[in-house]
Amino acid sequence: MRARVRAYEAELIAFRRDMHRHPELGRQEFRVTRLLRERLLAAGLEPRILPHGTGMIVDIVPAGTKPGTPFLAFRADIDALPIDDAKTDVPYRSTLPGRAHACGHDVHTAVVLGTALVLAQAARTGELRQPVRMIFQPAEEVMPGGALDVIKADGMKGVGRIFAVHCDPKVRVGRVGLKVGAITSACDRLVLGLDGPGGHTARPHLTTDLVTAVARLATDLPPALARRMDPRWGVSLVWGRIASGSASNVIPQHAELEGTVRCLELDGWREAPEVLDELVGRIAETYRAKWTLDYHRGVPPVVNEHTSINQLETAMTARFGADGEPLFEGPVVEDTEQSLGGEDFSWYLEHAPGALARLGVRGPDEKGVRDLHQGMFDVDERAIGIGVELFASLALEHASV
Repeated sequence: MRARVRAYEAELIAFRRDMHRHPELGRQEFRVTRLLRERLLAAGLEPRILPHGTGMIVDIVPAGTKPGTPFLAFRADIDALPIDDAKTDVPYRSTLPGRAHACGHDVHTAVVLGTALVLAQAARTGELRQPVRMIFQPAEEVMPGGALDVIKADGMKGVGRIFAVHCDPKVRVGRVGLKVGAITSACDRLVLGLDGPGGHTARPHLTTDLVTAVARLATDLPPALARRMDPRWGVSLVWGRIASGSASNVIPQHAELEGTVRCLELDGWREAPEVLDELVGRIAETYRAKWTLDYHRGVPPVVNEHTSINQLETAMTARFGADGEPLFEGPVVEDTEQSLGGEDFSWYLEHAPGALARLGVRGPDEKGVRDLHQGMFDVDERAIGIGVELFASLALEHASV
């Protein structure tokens, strides 16, 4: 298997660098969609582009597969971020101002592309014994996420289990970070509007004192929400914007608060909107303010399923551990913590069990950490081959649905 993966490694690194030079934002990924389609067609596969025109699904079905046999799925996200690439010492620096692959989606794409190429070959030789689906998803960075585009296009129809990796600059290349249960957090956005008749600051009793009302909501709502929710759910409301008024002696007619709600557990994510609606009403009505609450669902937490994590650990250990073909010294699997970031891979897990692994991309000699969503983010490209070998091993040897 390693020889097969290495046969594609240089091509996959070149593909990743080409993506890195030409980053495309969510639902604008037309170029990379075209390149993926051309390569998959050349491998004898039949990719289906999503209705919006970016992203695709490609199935690899071995000969003799019984109808209705569930698919094992692997997902990659293909979009970039709207930030500048701050690297100046690499030939694959972004050529587009304000666009960069600073979250590793180019690596995820190369991993799933490589897995498709290896498994297409395995299907021809009769080694692949279960149907596999590759999902190249657009718009992961656009809430509530392009995963919903895939699901709407029946991308999860017939899927029995699904896997993905996400680059982790804290994890050394050659390792993966695994966690059973929630590995990311829910992230929603809310906009709270308050309205009143306005008036003179000399006579606040004759009108609705909106500035005081919005100030009370800004300070009282986060702790009130925390006291109404199970503390184990880790629900957090943090404001990012407050706006009201234009003159020191005029009580304004409108005020706004905008912020995010993050939850560590799925139950908290499901209950938060209803509780917030009740609490806003109680506080706003104290000041006779009319109010609106626009609650924008983001993504639920990614909750890794136990069996899927076991399959990832078994495959990683078998391929790269002491009993396999180690690339580096030391353990190849490590525990990882839950992140407060959001990831729309969670939507797939509403339809099938699965898991998201953290793929180590930090070079063994690298000093410091290049964090995600920063212009200096980069990876040790050996992670691509490791990801391909891990996914191919799952499909051929260690994962079942």
